[in-house]
Amino acid sequence: MTTAIDLFAGLGGFTEGASLAGVRVLWAANHAPAAVATHAANHPDTAHVCQDLHQADWTQVPAHDILLASPCCQGHARARGKDRPHHDASRSTAWAVVSAAECHRPPVCIVENVPEFQAWALYPAWADAMARLGYTLAPHTIDAADHGVPQHRIRLLIIATRSRAPLRLTLDPLPHRPAREIIRWDDYAWSPIDRPGRSAATLARIKRARRDLGTDVFLTPYYGSGSGLTGRSLDRPLGTVTTLDRWAIIRGDHMRMLQPTELRAAMGFRDSYILAPTRRTAIHQLGNAVCPPKVARVVAAIQAAA
Repeated sequence: MTTAIDLFAGLGGFTEGASLAGVRVLWAANHAPAAVATHAANHPDTAHVCQDLHQADWTQVPAHDILLASPCCQGHARARGKDRPHHDASRSTAWAVVSAAECHRPPVCIVENVPEFQAWALYPAWADAMARLGYTLAPHTIDAADHGVPQHRIRLLIIATRSRAPLRLTLDPLPHRPAREIIRWDDYAWSPIDRPGRSAATLARIKRARRDLGTDVFLTPYYGSGSGLTGRSLDRPLGTVTTLDRWAIIRGDHMRMLQPTELRAAMGFRDSYILAPTRRTAIHQLGNAVCPPKVARVVAAIQAAA
């Protein structure tokens, strides 16, 4: 059986997706105890380590066929705002991939990050380090909505192989799934839209969305601009799930925020996937996660090309 390890494993999207493709994930690591606890609850047969991976002893990590890694993206994402010193530490997590690959030289490494990762000043040096280890890099920009996930989530997926030519995958897009599939209409409490304390900006956004979409049932970014959107049709995939509460559902004169179980579905996790016990932690982990259906398709395509 093909085996893998999962660096910066978080909620477990990489592990879940690889497992769906028939890969056994032997080892997973993350620096956050809450993330390790959630990952372990869903993947008890995987060995878990809670550690800053800059300090990892890679000789103690099992040999594997595929290295999966989703190093911190906050230092690269456009949403980060003005650069601050901690973003330098965030960006540097990508070097753990090089260290692990240097030790084990697995045939395949799959690295996910935001597309801006390639604009990082040190990306050429990172790519050169991987090349010096014998890897050719094939960057793919992939929208999860094209791979069975009811959410538009564009990410960079770098497939590094120990081959002469880069491994370029051709993945036919699947039909888009609408956001209405994830809504649990009767499971959660709704509140009146026009209630004391609701901000004037929110009320104006909802009014404009109702007018623009021509419906009383739609999604709206409740916090932040939502890329300039006032509203979003339920017949489209959801917009990107973030680490903070963002999306609200409007139904007539009532509304509520999307709940973690709905966001779990929007990320492509199975309904039985265990989430963190608190809403804030669950949403944070979901917003940082990798979408399993996309990973499953990519890993299956890599195995087919081998």
